[in-house]
Amino acid sequence: MHSINNVYISGLGAIGMTFAGLIHEADPGCLRVIADEARIQRYTREGTAINGKPVAFRYLRSDEGAPPADLLIIVVKHHQLEQSIHDIRNFIGENTTVLSLLNGIVSEETIGAAYGAEKLLYSYVVGTDATREGTHVHYLHQGRIVFGERSNKELSPRVSAIKDFFDWTGIPCEIPEDMIQKLWWKLMLNVGVNQISAVLKAPYGVFRNIGEAQDLMRMAEREVLALSKKAGIGLGEDDIESSIRIICSLGAEGKTSMLQDIETHRKTEVEIFSGTVMELGRKYGIATPINDMLFKMIRTMEKMWDE
Repeated sequence: MHSINNVYISGLGAIGMTFAGLIHEADPGCLRVIADEARIQRYTREGTAINGKPVAFRYLRSDEGAPPADLLIIVVKHHQLEQSIHDIRNFIGENTTVLSLLNGIVSEETIGAAYGAEKLLYSYVVGTDATREGTHVHYLHQGRIVFGERSNKELSPRVSAIKDFFDWTGIPCEIPEDMIQKLWWKLMLNVGVNQISAVLKAPYGVFRNIGEAQDLMRMAEREVLALSKKAGIGLGEDDIESSIRIICSLGAEGKTSMLQDIETHRKTEVEIFSGTVMELGRKYGIATPINDMLFKMIRTMEKMWDE
């Protein structure tokens, strides 16, 4: 039916658990979650559940012996990536394909430097409203995985194999022709909704119902749009509007990952959102005042937790 038999996931946050749950439901024997001993004990003690239904995942320590992964999915926060790269080292084989579902546009380069760019496909998740409370995850929309080679005019064998696996497990997926442009689009969406939601402490329903919240998204996203033109990516105003439509389609009580981080006093990913925009602004000589302000505001919020 498919050629993907050993699937390992590094990261069991809201998105990681959502897609791990779909794979587990289809074939619990093919899936292992890579985690350290402390996390394994916590998951076992507290139990993991998705939409109120308990799910008993199988776990794998980084120092355990196991066959190489056919598919290895990394779903951690950016500041956890180096640890994840270390943790997966024993499970990368000659035929392993790695999907990095991290936010931003830099994780593939970091992973590729460690294990070779040929191991990676580009990927991200969109359309999810999953939220995590402890070891439990709730969602109305699980979202879809967008993935592929840089160009997908014709599907490569490994893209076709992973698509077959996702179709079999019920994971919605999309394979765009121009993957790099789509990664920039996702960065633009995150720069808008993640950061504005964190500052406003606003769930998705605020963006659906309040025009000014949408306008704040547009202001932040237009700086990414301007950078994309300089970089030869060529996003347009219609891409901004499509990002807003996506957000307005999600569950009203759902929250962005950055808002969840703010509410639980976890480190945010502001470096790969406004931080990336600011860095690219310096590179291309384009002012980014909105993202400069958002970076300082979110940094201030993080530092206030320590006072």
